[in-house]
Amino acid sequence: MRLETNASGYTIGGVLSQQQEDSSWKPIAYLSKAMNETERNYKIYDQELLAIMEELKQWRQYLIGNDQFEIWTEHKNLGYFKKL
Repeated sequence: MRLETNASGYTIGGVLSQQQEDSSWKPIAYLSKAMNETERNYKIYDQELLAIMEELKQWRQYLIGNDQFEIWTEHKNLGYFKKL
């Protein structure tokens, strides 16, 4: 499974995808949420981390049974958030 996340000035969003037998990726869930006033004041790397945490919480039931899953984000400062 693959979790793709993004945050902008006012919203967070993401896509949960599952790899098919032909090696293509198909989306199985979407998330879009407006940030509250406090969250909008976060630095961009904190907003990106917020997006990851919200999506992990939202899709926990899909991810908990998988041995591995990937988290994709475009923010370089979250590079420390690596595969364990």
